[in-house]
Amino acid sequence: MVKNTRQWLEQMVVGLNLCPFSSSVIARDQVRYAICDATTDADLKQFFVDELQHLLGANENDVATSLLMFPQGLEEFGDYLTLLDWFQQLLENADLIEHVQLASFHPQYQFDGVAADDLSHFTNRAPYPTIHLLRQEQLTKVLAHVSDPEKIYLDNIKTLNDLGRQQVEELCPWGK
Repeated sequence: MVKNTRQWLEQMVVGLNLCPFSSSVIARDQVRYAICDATTDADLKQFFVDELQHLLGANENDVATSLLMFPQGLEEFGDYLTLLDWFQQLLENADLIEHVQLASFHPQYQFDGVAADDLSHFTNRAPYPTIHLLRQEQLTKVLAHVSDPEKIYLDNIKTLNDLGRQQVEELCPWGK
């Protein structure tokens, strides 16, 4: 599972430069890969709280960011989004949004209001339902060196469209 996720990161995220600041934390082995085997709502939520505490308690040079992977129980995109909303609410209620930001990935990720066959969905598709915990302070530092952060997403869509459906689906066979 971690191998599949690392492969996705290296080929898609870093390889296509979909996240211009991911290569450094991957190269320095500062990514925590946490696998949740739980399937009950309470256990999924506890896993998130535990991993959030782990990230916030770790030295950022050791753990810069965490990828929380959910191999079972969140196959349905709607179920995943419901849990993601709870996670976001927890951050807001605990006044942690100044410290942690969530990024979401799912094998069947689909942006609301976008055609189902649009390649843009692949910008947020991963081998497993995954929630990325990003340290807000690090993100702010990195984005200070990016001239137009809002353009990253548009550049990613262009990259995928330039590759074409066949090549994108070869890189992300789980997201077909």
